[in-house]
Amino acid sequence: MKWMPFRSTPAAHVAPLASADHAAAMADLHATAFARPWEPHEFERMLCERGHSAHALMLGPSLGGFVLSRRVLDEAEILTIVLGPACRGAGLSRQLLATHLRALADSGVRAVHLEVDDGNGPALALYRRLGFSETGRRASYYARPDGSRANALMMRAALD
Repeated sequence: MKWMPFRSTPAAHVAPLASADHAAAMADLHATAFARPWEPHEFERMLCERGHSAHALMLGPSLGGFVLSRRVLDEAEILTIVLGPACRGAGLSRQLLATHLRALADSGVRAVHLEVDDGNGPALALYRRLGFSETGRRASYYARPDGSRANALMMRAALD
C-alpha cells in the first residue's frame, strides 16, 4: 500500500492495521507531518512487537492516516497519529482516534497518554474533545523544521 495525496475525499473508513506490510506507506505519510519522521524499519519493528496497536484511515484502497499506540497492562500511550495533508481539517482525525480509543478500551485499557506540540491547535482541540487533559509539560522538547524548539504537552484520558 502506498500513501497517495488526494484531490477529493472518498468514503473513509477506519480499520485495524496489523501488518508490517504498511510500514513504507506509514513512513511516507509520517514525513508529511513531522520534522523528524520515522523510517519504514521503525514502523515495521513496532507493528511486529507485542503490545503495539494501530488503526488506519483508509480512503478507498489508499492510506489516508493512521494512529499507533503501545500498551502496557491497562494503560496505553499514543506514539503517533497523522493524517495526510488532503485529509486534514475534514473531521477524519476524530473518526480515526475515537475508533482507536474504543478498541483500546475494549482490550482492557483504562488510561491513555500522549504528548503533543503545544502549538498544534487542531490536535489539542481534538484531544480535549475526546477527554484528554494536560498532565505536564516538557520545555523545548520538539525540534521544528526552522531549528526552533517547541514545548510538549503531556495529556491523559481515562477510558470507560
